[in-house]
Amino acid sequence: MTVTAPQGFEAAGVAAGLKSTGKPDVAVVVNRGPRKVGTAVFTSNRAKANPILWSQQVVADKVVEAVVLNSGGANCFTGEFGFQTSHLTAEKAAELLGVSAGDIVVCSTGLIGTGDEVFRAKVLDGVERGIAGLSAEGGPSAAEAIMTTDTVSKTAVVGGDGWTIGGMAKGAGMLAPGLATMLVVITTDADLEAHEADAALRRATGTTFDRLDSDGCMSTNDQVTLLANGASGVKPDLDAFDEALADLCAQLAKKLQQDAEGASHDITIEVRGAASVADAVEVGRSVARNNLFKAAIFGNDPNWGRVLAAIGTTNAEFDPYDTDVFMNGVRVCTAGGPDRPREEVDLTPRATDLIIDLKVGDETATILTNDLTHDYVHENSAYSS
Repeated sequence: MTVTAPQGFEAAGVAAGLKSTGKPDVAVVVNRGPRKVGTAVFTSNRAKANPILWSQQVVADKVVEAVVLNSGGANCFTGEFGFQTSHLTAEKAAELLGVSAGDIVVCSTGLIGTGDEVFRAKVLDGVERGIAGLSAEGGPSAAEAIMTTDTVSKTAVVGGDGWTIGGMAKGAGMLAPGLATMLVVITTDADLEAHEADAALRRATGTTFDRLDSDGCMSTNDQVTLLANGASGVKPDLDAFDEALADLCAQLAKKLQQDAEGASHDITIEVRGAASVADAVEVGRSVARNNLFKAAIFGNDPNWGRVLAAIGTTNAEFDPYDTDVFMNGVRVCTAGGPDRPREEVDLTPRATDLIIDLKVGDETATILTNDLTHDYVHENSAYSS
């Protein structure tokens, strides 16, 4: 039941006509519990969509009653009209729920630069019908309603000692740090203070969603929201909650990677032996964003030379003549030179594991990415049409 798995949450997904397919495109998630703790992390893109600008104001006091999400239109670069649309969306939800508009988070996803009176009217109608259809079984329909180029809905549930965390996510393209092009709503019935929820969310996203770098493109609408309502009556061990939340975020990030637009390989880049975590992340990202490497993996070519070349563009501490590279369990490069024959590497499975050992320290980090395919280019060349 995803976001409705924890006690005290209701959700719904409805078709408001924003998608030409007629599929669900407006989702609502409402906190019915005794506490209304809410926090969020947002895209680090300086070009932010109107829902982001609105929601940043909403979460400032860490009180959130509900989240309203729409697909079929990003409401980005639509000027004052677009910000008013986000405001009116929150006001409509607040009126129907009997709460303050300042406690309603708004999220949008879809094509940038589109939005008119018809779009606004459909969103508001979707909010009204979504709230009318709220239920404790509405999680799956809400997860479906936020899909854009996603081929499957993405959900996860993790249980704790008397409490539960549930989540839903959307995202298939524009997957790069600063959250990747995702909308994520996470709910928990654990009894958390606002600062505890905020700190836990930032720690979890920092090692999961922020390390998903599928295509190097950063969205304007990314947002991960956490709602905590205390309905279980259980104050969790904070370390245990951190671990569970990170697990849930990692599950959702993996599902985003596995549904990346046009991808034929899901590449896990593990950087070991780094002088610092920052170095490990920088090295992993340099490879994840290297189109020559990604094209080689698409062609099932274990071209480790492109890995070393990518690492060489970073400021990380490493010796190119004392670095090892493993592909799907085969060490293809050692001490900056060839090791096992390339023919020993099987890159036909979708799952591809790349390990880079820098041999200069004890730190590690993992970055998730995908290959660069014909289908990715085709899908994104035809997106607006």
